[in-house]
Amino acid sequence: MTYGNFPGTRPRRLRTTPAMRRMVAETRLHPADLILPAFVREGISEPVAIGAMPGVVQHTRDTLRKAAVEAVEAGVAGIMLFGVPEDAKKDGVGTAGTDPDGILQVALRDVRAEVGDDLVVMSDLCLDEYTDHGHCGVLDAAGRVDNDATLERYAEMAQVQADAGAHVVGPSGMMDGQIGVIRDALDGIGREDVAVLAYTAKYSSAFYGPFREAVGSSLTGDRKTYQQDPANVRESLKELALDLQEGADMVMVKPAGPYLDVLAKVADAVDVPVAAYQISGEYAMIEAAAEKGWIDREKAILESLTGIRRAGADMILTYWATEVAQGLR
Repeated sequence: MTYGNFPGTRPRRLRTTPAMRRMVAETRLHPADLILPAFVREGISEPVAIGAMPGVVQHTRDTLRKAAVEAVEAGVAGIMLFGVPEDAKKDGVGTAGTDPDGILQVALRDVRAEVGDDLVVMSDLCLDEYTDHGHCGVLDAAGRVDNDATLERYAEMAQVQADAGAHVVGPSGMMDGQIGVIRDALDGIGREDVAVLAYTAKYSSAFYGPFREAVGSSLTGDRKTYQQDPANVRESLKELALDLQEGADMVMVKPAGPYLDVLAKVADAVDVPVAAYQISGEYAMIEAAAEKGWIDREKAILESLTGIRRAGADMILTYWATEVAQGLR
């Protein structure tokens, strides 16, 4: 039984067909929204599969170049490079991270030579891959991460990465003052053109587990004295204000999925581009559940990325970047 024209408003009218739903969709994914994180490992002749991240590999220099070309052809916006040095080259201050012939710098030159400006080439600016203790900074005599001594190393890293061809540097260590020091270091060598993507809200997360395998991490202990407490959000907004004051061109929230509330607050507060990093654990959970037949893999991937985009991300770093971009074209 109906009463008059009740219900007078019927939202379901706009859900009737796939074409209708597509037409009125409020959030859309586009290949240009996506950035591909990629690992390049020194001293290997074939790609090495990452057990905890099915479908992701540690690249050789040759296969990284091919991956970059594939990303360009799919319409992906950028690629974020992570270097994996030989264990023998790790030391207490991450010397390989500032060696012009270190694996990341070599890879930056390779990719720029291959794709030029057709892909935004980004570099992870952090010491953790290159230190024998696995921390993101230099340690003091008591074994604590020395913030200001680490900033000196970050300044050197920024300069050598810019010289190697990075369009964008991504300082991920969560040291106080890192954006200002890096901006000054880049400007000091005449590289005002190199942008800084600030890892503004990088949380101390359990979801980084597979990434540690991907970069061959030497870490013992945790990073809770410099990465943010998952319980906090006001702290992220404070970090945001500082990063913008220090000259960040873009800002990022990491991880993405468990921190959509933080992402939304950051996006509402700024007038610079906002990125979110869908990290290794987020990737691994979907891949593992799909492998078990518990979820529809493709639909879950797209839903997760749409949620991140809906929450306010202008750009999403995701290991599915090329695959999703190919499907969207």
